[in-house]
Formats: sequence, structure tokens, C-alpha cells
Amino acid sequence: MNGSSVKKFSRRVLCHRMPTQAQARPWDVFINHRGIDTKRGVAGLLYDHLTLLKLHPFMDIKNMNPGDKLFVIDSAIQNSKLGVAIFSRHYCESYFCLRELTTLMEYNKKVIPIFVDINPSELRVMDNESYGVIGVKELHRFRWALEEAKCTVGLTFDRLV
Repeated sequence: MNGSSVKKFSRRVLCHRMPTQAQARPWDVFINHRGIDTKRGVAGLLYDHLTLLKLHPFMDIKNMNPGDKLFVIDSAIQNSKLGVAIFSRHYCESYFCLRELTTLMEYNKKVIPIFVDINPSELRVMDNESYGVIGVKELHRFRWALEEAKCTVGLTFDRLV
């Protein structure tokens, strides 16, 4: 880590707010994304734009603090009006991305898919070993949610190569 990174990290760890109360706040939009692919691009830009429009988007990296439990996200999903699922090359490699998508679908939230540098037909839930030890039932739920999203009219965003 360079000096600037250490300062940013220290500020974030030492000066963070109390644990996030995501469940207490109604959110206009829940942004479901694969961080390594989109948090500094499409997802971050979408979050910033929605904020400028005076909407209240929820995005994990922006609304959660060190020490918060990842499953707090369920409350944010439950209290959101709609979801935006940003699909990218590595999206289906993430247990948490698929779990969030499944939760959005099971809560019957309207989900707007955005396909970033990927076609819907390329999205597939991987085998059980890829996500650690999860049951067949959960794998089935992931597949169902992904198929629902793939069959929903969405937006495409192809970066220039």
C-alpha cells in the first residue's frame, strides 16, 4: 500500500460511523452488482447520478461500513422500491450477487437488468462447488432468479474495446 492508500484505509476504519441501519431506511433503488467489474464504473456512476437526482440508492460499498454484516443487505432489499441488477463477466461467480438477485426476485421487486459487456445468454449459474457448500435447493433458486432476470427487458452497456 502506498501512503495515500494507507491514509484512506485508516480513515475508513478509524472514522467510520456506527454500524449501518440499512433496515431502518427506505431505499428508492437497490443496486446489485459485481464489485470487481462495475463498482468504479457503471454501478458507481449510476449511484452518483441517482443521488444527484435526490433519490436514495443503496450500494454496499457506499452505504455499508467496516464491521457491518453482509446479511444486512437483505433489509435494504426488503425496504427498496426496485432493484437494478448490473450483470457483468464475473457476476455469476459471486454467491452474494446471486443471493441478492434471488432475494430481490423473491420479494417481488421490479428488477431492471443492465448487461455490461455480456449477453444475457452468456449468464449461467455455476456448479455447486463454485460457491462453497450450498444446497441443491439454493442452487435451483439462483437459477430461477437468473432466468427471470434474463427474460426481463433491460439495458445493454458495451464499453469500447
